[in-house]
Amino acid sequence: MKKRLILIPAVLLLGFLLGGLTYYLLSRTTAPSYIPFTPRFQGSAAESSRAFSDVVRAVSPAVVNISSVKTLKKQPGPFDEFFDYLYPFPDGHSKKWKEQSLGSGVIVSADGYIVTNNHVVEQSDDIKVILYDRRSFRARLIGADPKTDIAIIKINASGLPLVPWGDSDKLQVGEFVLAIGNPFGLSHTVTMGIVSAVGRADVGIADYENFIQTDAAINPGNSGGPLTNIKGELIGINTAIFSKTGGYQGIGFAVPSGMVRLVMDQLLKKGKVTRGWIGVTIQEMTPELSAKFGLKASEGALVSDIAKGSPAQKSGIMRGDVIREFDGKKVGDVGVLRNMVAQSKVGSQVAIRILRRDKDMTVTATITELPAEATDIMPAVSQKSDTDDENALSGITAVDLNRAIAKQLGIDKDEKGVVIVKTEQSSPAEDAGIKKGDIIQEIDRQRISNLNDFNKAVSRVKPADTVLLFVNRNGKKFYVALSPQ
Repeated sequence: MKKRLILIPAVLLLGFLLGGLTYYLLSRTTAPSYIPFTPRFQGSAAESSRAFSDVVRAVSPAVVNISSVKTLKKQPGPFDEFFDYLYPFPDGHSKKWKEQSLGSGVIVSADGYIVTNNHVVEQSDDIKVILYDRRSFRARLIGADPKTDIAIIKINASGLPLVPWGDSDKLQVGEFVLAIGNPFGLSHTVTMGIVSAVGRADVGIADYENFIQTDAAINPGNSGGPLTNIKGELIGINTAIFSKTGGYQGIGFAVPSGMVRLVMDQLLKKGKVTRGWIGVTIQEMTPELSAKFGLKASEGALVSDIAKGSPAQKSGIMRGDVIREFDGKKVGDVGVLRNMVAQSKVGSQVAIRILRRDKDMTVTATITELPAEATDIMPAVSQKSDTDDENALSGITAVDLNRAIAKQLGIDKDEKGVVIVKTEQSSPAEDAGIKKGDIIQEIDRQRISNLNDFNKAVSRVKPADTVLLFVNRNGKKFYVALSPQ
């Protein structure tokens, strides 16, 4: 009996030991083996990273910080002398004060020529340039072009590092770019992004716009700094941002290097920028206007007026022509044509392909210098209409144009047409931007000389018709399409 009592615990103990040994052996054979892992970059990624670093290392020495100071004066008031008598010691309140601005620039020649923005240095009494190696120089203004916001300054130095020029015309949307500058006084800050768009115009920053748009971070102080491609070539000068906060919001603009070089060359050679001119006022082709002029796509520039005695008039261009090609290059929109004409050499002859009443033809014009008072672009006019009025001309009240009204409106006394005295709220005319004082001179390419012509034209318009108007607003003429829907 005692032997059985001793045998039972021994068997249990043996079973426990065997079970433990079995579990240990099984765990050793089934447990995962953890092998130390060192992450490795793919060769192309590592090479790309080093390539960006190489670009920054090559370009940064040619990027400068610019500090400019200008003196502002208080405009004299009618009681200034009286207050000067009462308070001969104004306790620090001065009629003059100094304003400082910070910006960036890029060296483009070894002997000290620097490109920056005009708004960084305009009206400055003193321009200070700090190089990458922290040397400081006083700079002098060589020339500036407010119409493109480009300025050239120079420092007395030699053997300076510079950035080679790139071809901005070959730039593609989606390419990587680097912006280097002095944002908020933080010297030689580098940001990276892509080209978001090219050929941006109508931004409202400068008179002549053909901007590169990028999402590389650009902030106050970056103005005048370089935008480079991954080859380290200068393809733009950072100029402005689109922002509701004053800081970076993903939209920045740079003047393309092609435009910068043209401006720089003329400033250095002539001290000013000379632009070409043919003497046409042009406006954008909207879908509605394109349909009325027989075009399938909204491309080209619509001629709304021609200056007397201008190259355009001498070449045979007429109001209502659509310019489709200029000097062998396609005209995509008004901004493209305007820049093409402005950059043309004065005295040169160019071929201009136009569409006139569904017929293609080519004329030749001789480029002349842009007059100081010339204007060549009409403001955009809205084409949207949501009204259900009887037809597109419903809601317009007009009277005959006479000499007395013409004098009040500041236009030639011999002009003909009808004057709009009222546009109904939410009418097609109001939605399209037509307003009181506008003169209607054509309806669907037919001359409107008086109120009788206008009433006949209104009676011919069907409820679903889109109507083409030719409008004279304070001497500026343009086309607009009114749609009933």
